[in-house]
Amino acid sequence: MLEHGGNLRDAAREYGRPIADWIDLSTGINPHGYAAPAPDASAWHRLPEADPALAAAACAYYDAPAMLPLAGTQAAIQALPRLRAPSRVVVAAPSYAEHAHHWGQHGHHLRQMPYAQLADAVDSCDVLVICNPNNPTGERIAPELLLAWAGRMAARGGWLVVDEAFADTETHASLGPHSGQPGLIVLRSVGKFFGLAGLRLGFVAGPPALLAQLADMLGPWTVSGPAQQVALAALADTHWQGAMRDRLRGEGARLQQLLAAHGIASGGTALFQWWPEERAEAFWRHMAEAGIWVRLFRHAAHGIRLGLPPDEPAWLRLQQALTAWKKT
Repeated sequence: MLEHGGNLRDAAREYGRPIADWIDLSTGINPHGYAAPAPDASAWHRLPEADPALAAAACAYYDAPAMLPLAGTQAAIQALPRLRAPSRVVVAAPSYAEHAHHWGQHGHHLRQMPYAQLADAVDSCDVLVICNPNNPTGERIAPELLLAWAGRMAARGGWLVVDEAFADTETHASLGPHSGQPGLIVLRSVGKFFGLAGLRLGFVAGPPALLAQLADMLGPWTVSGPAQQVALAALADTHWQGAMRDRLRGEGARLQQLLAAHGIASGGTALFQWWPEERAEAFWRHMAEAGIWVRLFRHAAHGIRLGLPPDEPAWLRLQQALTAWKKT
């Protein structure tokens, strides 16, 4: 199993600090999550048959013609490689590691390529997988360019898979409105922007025939009844969504400015900042000793990713830890 952020039990065990004493900045999940309403009792007692209202709410929120709800986009990441015969696959790198991990199986020929070289790979692969914005670096590819790539790939039966897990504060760049065209598959996550990672809920937008294939592979009851009810409330709450976008954009800028004040030039999204760090392991250990859990990338992206602190005491602890690091 690949390593991910949010592993506070590992942090508590390694450093002997109770979980409650940690500030978890390792995931990029909104620390001001949507206040989930209590589900109806029926959500706990009935089999969770698919509610068409959930797919309709997702189509409205993501501005997509058709969407399939599933138990987190991880379910799609694991299933999509099984829907194709062995293919030539290019996954942008560095990126969310689960994509390459699963496309590397099932007989596919996998290459990982830097974002700067992806344009050269479009005509020599059958599947191209991109996070936009990228996780962890925050790199972006213009939607007009992605649509051009999707058209070229679809002409020969190829797929462009775009993971938009961190796109909720950049709605103008989403490919959701175009996801009905052949060969374009868009993944969206409820966990990041809404801060509801525990729901295990995501959506896939794409051509209806492909969504039907994916639904058949995943089987019945893929999204729990409580998750469906909570998501319906969150997707319909446009007032909360607008206010939260503004808040996250402001806090993202604040985090970038705080890092810059301590000599760190970072980039990212409204939900996280990332930078290549020469002493990445030492920085990670320094923060851990201060009770701040950040995401260390040891390999392809040798650097650090930081999410947003949840409150003012956490901002102060981060500032103090950065000041102490600057003195080392």
